[in-house]
Amino acid sequence: MSAIKVLSTLAVMGAMRDLTRQFEAESGAQVEADFAPTVALLERLRGGEAADIAILTAQGVDDLIREDIIRSGTRADVARSFVGIAVKAGATKPDLSSVATLKASLLSARCVAYSRIGASGLYFAELLKRLGIAETVNGKALIVPSGFTAERLVSGEADLAVQQISELMVVPGIEVAGPLPAEVQTVATFSGGLLTEKPQAAALLRFLASPQAVLALRASGLEPAAKD
Repeated sequence: MSAIKVLSTLAVMGAMRDLTRQFEAESGAQVEADFAPTVALLERLRGGEAADIAILTAQGVDDLIREDIIRSGTRADVARSFVGIAVKAGATKPDLSSVATLKASLLSARCVAYSRIGASGLYFAELLKRLGIAETVNGKALIVPSGFTAERLVSGEADLAVQQISELMVVPGIEVAGPLPAEVQTVATFSGGLLTEKPQAAALLRFLASPQAVLALRASGLEPAAKD
């Protein structure tokens, strides 16, 4: 029996590790998951890389369905994610209670780490422009080419890291200060789609989008795609 190959966005990595272990124990199937930013996964899938399941932003899944890469009718929404800010464990947390205090916190930070390859980083770059502080913050920002921005907190290179909360929580030695204020928050939906007709792949995708997955999703900083 061949393994189920999953190409998944980094944002759901923490939950996926727990959920695939559960699925393997219950089904006897083997899951091989490869994690990368959605932008990189889209390029790989468009380049012909083989997989059974792709977990991307909802828009990414829809785009690949239109391009006949992901099978039509197989999209399943898995989780919702929010953008947050983290600090090194034990450090003073910034005040994120309002847009004004967020702006002040970003301006007073020594260095802010964020990425421009993922959905959260692209959004944050535009948010800086909307807040009128892009030039100042970017002048002292650390733009992370890929991976987890919170790693730059542990290394001491930055004192604030911005990313999906679920991605921040993957890194040990940090603390999530909180989500962006509601007025400037963005909610990303992550969805899965099937590239093959493998029955066990379909069963795994159903499991990831089922009520059984809710506890693991919330423990990793995500919310189920369907609101309670």
